[in-house]
Amino acid sequence: MSEEIEANAPETSAPEAPLAAPGPVSGSAHARPGGRPGGRPAGGAPGGRGKFFRRKKVCKFCTEKIDAIPYRDVRLLQGFVAERGKIVPRRLTGVCTKHQRRLTRAIKQARNIALLPFATRH
Repeated sequence: MSEEIEANAPETSAPEAPLAAPGPVSGSAHARPGGRPGGRPAGGAPGGRGKFFRRKKVCKFCTEKIDAIPYRDVRLLQGFVAERGKIVPRRLTGVCTKHQRRLTRAIKQARNIALLPFATRH
């Protein structure tokens, strides 16, 4: 009978200590195997499912066999300059290293003779 009374008695124990604050833990066992430190998968869409395939970017100048990039061709150069006037990096345009260097030089020459703006007003 004493067991029944103990089972029905309300608990009066002290509250438990709070657990550690949740958040990203770098370098711990919580990261997914083969993933990035934040727990994101190594590539593709979030969640690890490759829903679309991103093609590798190819250098426009290599495919069209353009060796010399003319600094006077403003239309061509404007495609590689952002809205604010910054030169767009290789990883976004897909231009190879050799042509990115020549493209940068051509953009800077065009800026110096006022064919392209250094920056836009905002």
